[in-house]
Amino acid sequence: MLWTDIEGAALWMHAPATGTTVSWRLPDRVGSFALCTSGRVLLGLAKGLAFADLDRHVDGVLAIEAVAPVDAEEPRTRINDGRTDRAGNFVFGTMNEEHAATGERLGHIYQFSPRHGLRRMNIEPVAITNSICFSLGGRTMYFADSKDRRIMRADYDAETARVSDVQEFARLALPNGVPDGSVVDADDCLWNAVWGAGRLQRYSPDGVLMDDIHVAATNTTCPAFGGTDMADLYITSSRLEMDADALARLPHAGSVFHASPGVHGIADAMFPDS
Repeated sequence: MLWTDIEGAALWMHAPATGTTVSWRLPDRVGSFALCTSGRVLLGLAKGLAFADLDRHVDGVLAIEAVAPVDAEEPRTRINDGRTDRAGNFVFGTMNEEHAATGERLGHIYQFSPRHGLRRMNIEPVAITNSICFSLGGRTMYFADSKDRRIMRADYDAETARVSDVQEFARLALPNGVPDGSVVDADDCLWNAVWGAGRLQRYSPDGVLMDDIHVAATNTTCPAFGGTDMADLYITSSRLEMDADALARLPHAGSVFHASPGVHGIADAMFPDS
């Protein structure tokens, strides 16, 4: 499994079968990424997309091949959440790093594909893009502006990179929680990591809360299924916005957690770079 330390500008990998963990430094922060059919990784660096070969690094720093700048004209944003749709296109969004002070919705959601390149999608500007994932059939896209504390759903056309019939899917009831990363399981249910509340929540396809799992970290960031039968659920977390007292109460904050929820996941499509 792979995960990113955004503020540490690092990419991590763990192999549960061997217990081996390695990491690579990056030339910039990476908000999201996708595995590629060639074996490379497509990185959503702070201000642009780039390919990286995990076997090519110098003194622990991954060598990258820049692909496309993103929001180059807006210095206050960086790439945040993203993943491939069921066709393998990389869908991701940017966020306003000054959102707490300004409240401005400066971020946008994009689709990147080998055929069409980078296209801005017809979704209203956001403050903090999160929860991007897709239904099993690929025709429904989920996303969130974390500032609004709700997850949206929309009809999605991968070929045109457009959405329609955008509507609220779920509204978080936790007073201190906002939606962070999400993933869809093999039952077409959505799992969302709730930043600020230390929870992982599962919603049915019609938006009904089905499961609520406590995690020993206030800021859960993203779930991911793995293992040979996709029955292992991994949850990343962050130590940001936690003071010394909070870190003393939750010393494992910032770790990757594991759960066996009794359901199976489905692998994301690989980005077709070859």
